[in-house]
Amino acid sequence: MSVEPGPGGTPNPDDVPRLLEAMRAVGSGLRLRSTLERICETAAELADARYAAVGLTAECGDGLAEHAGEDTGGQAVRWIGRLPDGYEEAGVDGGAEGIRPPPEAGFLAVPIRVQGESLGTFYLAEKRDGGPFGEHDLDMVRVLAREAGIAVGNARLYGAAKRRERWIDGSVAVTTALLSGGDADEALQVVAEQARRLSDSMAGLVLLPAAAGGLEIVAVASEHPSRALGLVVPPENAVAGQILAGKAVFVEDAASDPRMLADLSRGYGPTMLLPLQSGGRVLGTLVMARAADARPFSDAERTQATQFASQAALALMMAEAQRDREQLAVYEDRDRIARDLHDLVIQRLFATGMLLESAQRRSVLPEVRQGVGKAVDELDVTIQEIRTAIFALQQGPAELPTRLRTRVLREINMAAVPLGFKPSHRFVGPVDTVVGELTAKNLIAALREALSNAFRHAGASRIDVTVDATVRLPDEETGVRLTVTDDGVGIPEGGRRSGLKNLKRRAESLGGDSWYGPGSGKDGGGTSVVWEAPH
Repeated sequence: MSVEPGPGGTPNPDDVPRLLEAMRAVGSGLRLRSTLERICETAAELADARYAAVGLTAECGDGLAEHAGEDTGGQAVRWIGRLPDGYEEAGVDGGAEGIRPPPEAGFLAVPIRVQGESLGTFYLAEKRDGGPFGEHDLDMVRVLAREAGIAVGNARLYGAAKRRERWIDGSVAVTTALLSGGDADEALQVVAEQARRLSDSMAGLVLLPAAAGGLEIVAVASEHPSRALGLVVPPENAVAGQILAGKAVFVEDAASDPRMLADLSRGYGPTMLLPLQSGGRVLGTLVMARAADARPFSDAERTQATQFASQAALALMMAEAQRDREQLAVYEDRDRIARDLHDLVIQRLFATGMLLESAQRRSVLPEVRQGVGKAVDELDVTIQEIRTAIFALQQGPAELPTRLRTRVLREINMAAVPLGFKPSHRFVGPVDTVVGELTAKNLIAALREALSNAFRHAGASRIDVTVDATVRLPDEETGVRLTVTDDGVGIPEGGRRSGLKNLKRRAESLGGDSWYGPGSGKDGGGTSVVWEAPH
């Protein structure tokens, strides 16, 4: 029995209290899921039906988005596409495809509308007494359908407001992370994590333009371990071309879409690829990917995600400008330090050496001459180390050497200036020939983080750096291991560990690991940071 809502008859006066109580119960909640369950329970009670379900048209106007059910035992019945074989298909108001009520039982379907808009359909089946549904049942359900339309509309408005609030909070978190002046990789990780969480996705990724063209994955937030970090989407890829041109790409099934990279799309379904675009400039890409069997992104979700990407791009551009200003200040300070070291410190040390040599020649005591000679030698070594530091200070980022060994030495020499001493170093195995570029780049970032932590927090007087390219990882794969050990104060209980978490995340994204332990100080004082990954 399929009907349209109309004037109908008047409910039995004895049923008016029950109907008013039902209307109050239906309208008492704002959450859509609980509202649907309450509607089904109320409809089944009023119409004395064994089964009740609500099918809602999706917000995009296609298909059935929500459903709920109630039976005599109080257990929810999932009708849509899940009823036993032999049920007839029923079409009501264009929104009942997949609902299969039993042909031998009574069946009632009443559209749910509010202000002329169709929101879905009530479905009831099997009167408890075995008879058909009557006009009285129809009148009761019609009244409830009108109230349900208002309740569902309010619930949807409430849900939309809550979703907008979540996206706004996420945008604030991203902006704060990007403008905090902290580690850039960690800030991009916040962008990926917020995008995944807000869009209810399986994974969130941030891609930035690669040096050789295309897009490189620089941050990954995933429910499962992923090795996507460092993967480069080539510039000739169709999706990369659209993104770099500032166009959003929406994919229904990433795993089967021929435009997607197999290594990147395996196991993913509905996917959004949104350009991080601000001021007409494409800074990168934000990817949100759901599982293969997940629901598609609605129009509202696409709009909110696009707005989130625009906000993240603006914050990214502001953070980039802020880092440029800070970097300029650092370069200016480095130039000043280099000039001071060359014009003042080295000249004074050189003059002091000459005075000592003169005193050595005038001395008649062999032990004095020998002691002064050692002091002069130490001054010569110190002058050479300062000159090395000056050279490192004067190098720009474009002059970074490509060999891993040289890059490690450069980081050590750079750290010597703020530390006040030069960390020792040791290389094991063919470091320059077996370690790949992706692993090498992340190893250098890990070394920089570890040396920075030692300078800012450890109060160390000695730091030892070891790069071993001959280690065997737990899965028997060959790898490289970086160990940075100091004799400082160690890591206090309850102290911040964001840097250490960042190191571990970098290693795990490459299939490796990172941890910390006792250092080289007395009784194990200080800290030893270990970072390892496959070649």
